[in-house]
Order: sequence, then C-alpha cells, then structure tokens
Amino acid sequence: MCGIVGIFSREKVIPRGQIVRAISELDHRGPDLLSHWVSPDSKVALAHSRLSIIDLETGQQPISSRDGKVRIVVNGEFYNFEEIREELEAKGHQFSTRSDSEIALHLYREMGTRCFEKLRGEFAFILWDESNQLLLAGRDRFGIKPLFYSFQNNTLYLASEAKALFNAGLVAEWDEESMYGLHSNFALAPDKSLFKNIGQVAPGHYLLCSNERLSFHQYWDFDYPQQKEVAAQDIHEEEIVEIVREKLFEAVKVRLRADVPVGCYLSGGLDSCAVLGIAAQFASTSLKAFTICFDNKEYDESEIAKEMAEHSGASFSPVYVSPDDLASEFENAIWHSEMPFINTHGIAKYILSRAVNKQGYRCVLTGEGADEILAGYPPFRRDYILYQSGMGTAAQDLALDNLGKTNQVSKGLLLSEGTSRELAIKRMLGFVPSALETNALSGEKIGEILHPSFAKKFADFDAIWNILCTLDISRRLIGREPVHQSMYIWSKLTLPNYILTVLGDRMEMGHSVEARLPFLDHHLVDYLVKVPVSLKIKNTIEKYVLREAAKPVLTKTVYERQKHPFLAPHSTLDVSSKFFELVQDSIRSSSFASIPFYDQDALIGLLDKVPALDQTARLTVDPLLMLVTSIWCMQKQFMTGVVEDVKRREAYSIVVSV
Repeated sequence: MCGIVGIFSREKVIPRGQIVRAISELDHRGPDLLSHWVSPDSKVALAHSRLSIIDLETGQQPISSRDGKVRIVVNGEFYNFEEIREELEAKGHQFSTRSDSEIALHLYREMGTRCFEKLRGEFAFILWDESNQLLLAGRDRFGIKPLFYSFQNNTLYLASEAKALFNAGLVAEWDEESMYGLHSNFALAPDKSLFKNIGQVAPGHYLLCSNERLSFHQYWDFDYPQQKEVAAQDIHEEEIVEIVREKLFEAVKVRLRADVPVGCYLSGGLDSCAVLGIAAQFASTSLKAFTICFDNKEYDESEIAKEMAEHSGASFSPVYVSPDDLASEFENAIWHSEMPFINTHGIAKYILSRAVNKQGYRCVLTGEGADEILAGYPPFRRDYILYQSGMGTAAQDLALDNLGKTNQVSKGLLLSEGTSRELAIKRMLGFVPSALETNALSGEKIGEILHPSFAKKFADFDAIWNILCTLDISRRLIGREPVHQSMYIWSKLTLPNYILTVLGDRMEMGHSVEARLPFLDHHLVDYLVKVPVSLKIKNTIEKYVLREAAKPVLTKTVYERQKHPFLAPHSTLDVSSKFFELVQDSIRSSSFASIPFYDQDALIGLLDKVPALDQTARLTVDPLLMLVTSIWCMQKQFMTGVVEDVKRREAYSIVVSV
C-alpha cells in the first residue's frame, strides 16, 4: 500500500513544488520512498509514496511503459498478478519491474478501461496515457482504498487523502449539504466528502479526463437476485457451504503473498477468527495475531482471541489500550481519518497499527467486510425478523426483545431505542431499513444542538432521500429481499465512508500498515450475493453460511458466539475521565464558536446535564458528543491550518524525481 497523487492541467503549467508538497503529506502511507514525475510540458504530474510489500528492490513508482507513453502510480495490491503477467508476457508485453502494480499499466494497453474486469484486490491508481492525452483513475470495487479528486480552474487534482490536496494549495471548506446529511442521518454519498469541491471516485468506478471532458463510469456493483429468482432456487445447503469454504480459503491464501511477514488482526469475533484459522492452514511459519485489549470486560475479547490463537498455532500479541490512551491519540487519529468518530474504536485501531508497526510488521489480514456481505449486523437481523421471517406478531416481539437483550453494546449505535418519525424513503422502498431508522432517530437528537440558521437552511431537505436517488434503485434494489436491500444501502453509505475509513485504511496507513481483506474478494462476494438471506440468517443466527464454512478451523467458543460488533468502551460515560475532560474543553472553548453548524449554548447545557443522566441516556449522548468533538478537531486541523499536538511527518526519505 502507498500514497498517490496526480495533477492534470488543461491550461497552466504545474509548479514542481506543488506535486512535491502534495505527496509529502502522504509519507505516512509510504515511508520508504517519495518520488514524482512531471511531463515535459509540465501539464501532468504523478507522485507516489512507497510502502514496500512486494518487489522490494525494483518496484519504484511512477512506473513507465518501455516507450514512455504510459505512466502509472498505484496504491494497493493485485492478487492475481503472477497469472496476469504470464498472460501478458505471452502476448509480447515487456515488464520493467517484478511488482504487482505494473500489471495495471499493461492491462490498460491491452484492454483499455476493461482492465478493471481483470484486477483483483484492494487498489486505487492514476494512469497517464500520453498518446491519447488521457488520464484514467480508478478505485477498487468496495472502496477499500481511497481516492479523492477535485476539478478547479481547468485542473484535475487526485490524491489518496484530502489533506494532500490541501497541501497542493486547495482550500479546505466544509460542504454544508454533506455535513447536514452526516448530522441528520449519519450518511454520506459514496462520491462525496465532507469538504466543499472535493469528491471521491466512488467504489467500483473510474474517471476519464482529457482536454475536452471529465466523466465517471461504473464497472462493478453488487447484484442481488430478484425475490422471484430466490423463490425458484433449488437450495442445496451443503453444496453452498462447500463453495463458500473453497472461495474463502482461496481468498485468504492469495493474500498471504508478500515479500515481508504477514500478520493477522484478531478479535473474538467470527470474522477475524475465521481468517486466522484459514491463514494458519497455508502459512509456512507460525503467524502472529494482534489483539486489542480493553480493561472493560464487556468490550474486551482478548481471552476468546487468545484461545483462538492457540488453537491455530499462532503467536498471540495483546495490545493494551487504556481510556487515557484513547484520549491522548484522539487528535492524531482524526487527522488521519478525515472523518468524525461516533465511538473511540477507530482510535483503538490506530493504536493497534502503531504497535504492529513497532513490532516490525507492515502487512496484516483483517476481517472487515464480512458483516456487509453476510448480514452480520444487528439491524439486518431486525429487518429479517420484521420483513422476511414470516413470524406472527407475538413471535416477532419475542425475537426483537431477545435481539435487544443479547446486543446491549449495540444500543444507541446500531439498534435504536425508540421510534423515529415516518421516513419518506418508505414510499421509495416499501419499508425503512433498520439501520436508517436508527440513524434518523439519532439525527433527531442531534437536531436539538444544531445552530438555528443551519437547521433552517436545510429544514425541508431529506438527506437520505437525496442520497438514495443517486443509487441505481430500479436495477439494484426494487424486487430484492428486504435484507439484501438493507445490505446494499449499508455497503454504499457506511462501508466505504466509515467502516473502511475509520476502522480501516486510514487508521492502518497512519502507521504504514497494509491491511488485506479476504471477505472483500470480489470472487467471493459475487457468489455470496446470490446466496439467499435464509442461509445468511438462519433462525436469527447471523452469518450462518460462514459459520458452517469456517467451522473446521474455529474454536467451539467462536463457532457458537453471537455477533459482537467491534466497539470501544463509551468514552464520555465516566465524567472524571480524561476523554470527558477533552470533550468539555473542546465544546466550551472559544474556538468551538467558529464551527458554523452548532448551537454552542445548547451543547454546553447538554454537557451540564450529563452527570445526572442515567446509563441509558448517556449511551445515547455518547456518540453525539464524539461526533461534535471530532468536528471541532477537524475544524481546527483543516479549516484553520492549525494542527496542535499532531505528530506530522518524520524524515523517512527524500523526494526524488523519476
């Protein structure tokens, strides 16, 4: 994994210092070498910060074709690169490196934009085609790797993180529509960011830019079957379990390919335990498993993880995270994430990655993505009970009550504790997905602390309606099983912009650690989308088909355990804690008044009430306070140009021109 930057100007010359400043802001993503290339007419510039994982000696980027007509910078990994390379060499292509990244360049020369069909892995890349005066930039199917862009003054800017664009000279401003969507429904469209005039290349998309056009194209999407197709299926459970097992084992196996040691992130959950158990079957040496440990037993999974590590023959490496650690690293983690937190779990992942880096590891396997493709989250089970189970009212009530009792840590974040107002999207879909209902209920509470002028401006604006209108509802949602509809929406809104950011790429790459996600292997996903909901949730047991597929490598404890979402202990519940002190200091500060979205007096009034609130009420307030404090931190870091106590770049290497 690396950091990439690209600039394409239709008119003005690009100052070399601009591309250098931009890539320098991404040296945490690639500490081994910073390099750049500027075209002879200074209208195109590409830059790369390298984290060496494969081909440690000759993999320097930008990579050029032999004739110098095509150049590319890549962030990510292509797992089928050996086979593709052999195919291309048989057709006469000549490679100049041994890295996996180079195959994208040659595939483009062979197939044009159809190259994305052949690429397998986590990636984002920028390619310049000199002969056709064409810039191509694309992103993996799920949004594992980030790619931001901005088109201003006839110039296209691209980078792995928005902060690199700011360092290139673009101004950081809040996007008010995105901010309202964040606060009213905790939703952000897949092609948007929180910053004005800065978007994202959406997952499964690529852009083309020439002197005449800028266009976006989709090359992949989730394709769930129609309900009538599911009803007509002849379901053979054992056969499906075996196919899932085969595809998952293969997805893990290809991700062990590296020229550096590969470790595993391990919790007590089914997903990471399955990955470790499978990886242990293929690894040539004992794997190392890294586990976050909390002092709050309700959230700590270290004992279960340790048992799983011993079962797999892995070396168990606990990483202890205290409440004070979470407070101390909050601003650092926010700077890297460029997204607000609603729980300190992102900070815990940031601390975990730092510990992994210090132990000499720069590549790990993780379990992210399994809940999205296998209906693992509690809201999906709620939707199953309400809209697909066929239960009578009494049985539904009993099942819902049991769901709440067995998912206490999800209350307030994943499961609502009330009923929101009627949502307009019910007219669009015929029902309201539980995750959106929970977010809307949280948004109603957040609305009480919004600045009156900001709230008035968007009084008639339905953020979820607007975002869903950007999705392909007719071809991807209508007629599908309700749980599959919920999964699709979650995978578009929450997966790339929160799970894969706050709990993924940004927290890992903040300490130069590459994560590989077997569950988001498109060969596996393309099969799983066809598996009916009845095998993903069976008798309210979530991820049933995965449990059966991974059963041979799991401990009994993990196999029988219900989903426990990865959350850190709520940080603002203890009013004597360092984190609550941080929240108090930020919201009461004079600088907080510069944020245009909040009623500071209302927030201070809420803070004054916190000590007297009962535990249930505090659970509801905690994510709100986390969100607001995160925005204050981002305002300070990006909008004012002042970054306090944030560890910036270290002197890893010099920037070189290639």
